[in-house]
Formats: sequence, structure tokens, C-alpha cells
Amino acid sequence: MSSYLITVQPAGWRFEAEEGRALLLAAEDAGIVLPASCRNGTCRTCLCRVAAGEVAYLIDWPGLSPDDKRAGDTLPCVAVARSDLALWAPAARRITA
Repeated sequence: MSSYLITVQPAGWRFEAEEGRALLLAAEDAGIVLPASCRNGTCRTCLCRVAAGEVAYLIDWPGLSPDDKRAGDTLPCVAVARSDLALWAPAARRITA
């Protein structure tokens, strides 16, 4: 199975996302918390920007408008990587043990 390197900006944290795994869950696996609430693509709490790379969606119609999509916004709760990515997510935080 393929995986992709995801960089969370502006912090510069990196994690691997397995092909087909939601970005939100892959980030959590790596100890990075992206803001989230519904986890099904409707509430937009996890909205962030794809600064580089390509995503696809696990659902047919995520809660993104055409303007959001043109701007490069994504919902990592229902998005999967299709390439290495840079996500602009300034509200992300890292869990430290």
C-alpha cells in the first residue's frame, strides 16, 4: 500500500498518510490534532487549505462550495491524499507525551 508525506504548515510538522486513510485520522495517528467536530464532511470545523498536492474525497459531496474548492480548501476528515501534500492548518497542535 502506498503512503504520502503530509506537511502541516506553518509549523512544519510531517506525517505519513496511508493511501485511502482520511487525513484527519492519519494526523491523529502521528500525534497531530487538527480541529474537528462532525468528522463526516458537513460542519467545516476541520477546514484547511491544500498549499501543495492533490486530495480526493471519501464521500461524494463534502461540505465545500465551488469557491472553496477553487481556493484550495479541503476537509481533512473526509479527504485522502493522492500525492505528497502541504496543508495550511495554523490551528493544528501537536500532542506531546
